[in-house]
Amino acid sequence: MPQFFIDRPVFAWVIAIMIVIAGVISIPQLPVSRFPVIAPPSVSIYASYTGATPQVINDSVTTVIEREISGAKNVLYFDSSADSSGSTTITVTFKPGTNPELAQVDIQNRLKAVEAKLPEPVRRAGLTVESASSGFLMIVSLKSTDGTIGALTLDDYLVRNIAPELKRVAGVGRVQSFGSEAAMRIWVDPMRLLAHSISMAEVTQTIQTQNIQVAPGRLGDAPTVPGQKVSVPLNVRGQLQSPEEFAQVIMRSNADGSRLTLGDIATIEVGSQSSSFAILDGGKPATAAAIQMTPGANAVNTSAGVRARMAELALTMPAGIEYGISYDTCWRLSKSADKWCRGLRTLKAAEEAAFSVANLDYRRKLVGFGPCAGCQGRNGSRWRRADHRGVRRRPMPARGSIRH
Repeated sequence: MPQFFIDRPVFAWVIAIMIVIAGVISIPQLPVSRFPVIAPPSVSIYASYTGATPQVINDSVTTVIEREISGAKNVLYFDSSADSSGSTTITVTFKPGTNPELAQVDIQNRLKAVEAKLPEPVRRAGLTVESASSGFLMIVSLKSTDGTIGALTLDDYLVRNIAPELKRVAGVGRVQSFGSEAAMRIWVDPMRLLAHSISMAEVTQTIQTQNIQVAPGRLGDAPTVPGQKVSVPLNVRGQLQSPEEFAQVIMRSNADGSRLTLGDIATIEVGSQSSSFAILDGGKPATAAAIQMTPGANAVNTSAGVRARMAELALTMPAGIEYGISYDTCWRLSKSADKWCRGLRTLKAAEEAAFSVANLDYRRKLVGFGPCAGCQGRNGSRWRRADHRGVRRRPMPARGSIRH
């Protein structure tokens, strides 16, 4: 069998090329998804209790939720943490092989049963349940190119426009924004509250009463008087939108016609909803968001999907804002794949060189199939090309010459 391919090098080359092409086509089709999932799936619960201490959050929120989710199916363990900003996180880890989607549904159903036991501010802020890995896959950042756009604008743009789009990328489980959207900040002066005998509960109730969204209805709608043929929908702006409008909220009206407004006891401004993070990029204001994968997702494909989506969103970003990838764990995998491909190409080149030397005449490989000066006969005749066994034939006599 070896002699068969040695005598037919072209046929051997065709077989080798076909094997290489079949291997290249088969690499993307390898059943990687059939490998077992080693990491156990986890579901994270996020709650916020603004103004509460970690001890208060643990007693009134974390403990209540842990008692309910401890009876969930296939739970291995759960851990929780609370910080001074009023946020708490509970991560529930399930046995390997558990369906993450069914586990998330089970946790959500159990939270519905315990929601009535939570404090009102926690219920109003809402509980978030997400199935995502604990580590960061990558960090996407936004910055101002000329420094004219402040951190508040960058944070608000990231939360409202970028984060929802990244959550739709396949493999993304959670987008944790280090900034927060813009909000109306009311800084109450405690000395003025004491001077006017007003409590914080009264301030909160007054703002909620005078800052509501109303449904005004329609004018001339049925049933109406006979002959009415025109119906006009009413549009009323119920919620306040600017610091000046919030400053005119009436806290108290006196009998002499005077009144006490919110602007008299507090300073009102538009600011960040949370001031837990401050991010700078090259000394300029910036913001960032961390990407966390869903359990079992492909890190390389998820990273490529996030990069492709950010390239599309960059076309619609306002002038002066640009994005960047500040951190990506997949670059090591990409470098390893590049080195593997480079080594494969080197091995293939060495194999081709060895195959050529072993199966072809070295003289034909170096000189070629064309004639050379040393092959010229005395009478101008030329040696014929050597066959594949390297045997030379006698020179053919020139046309018109006489053989002796």
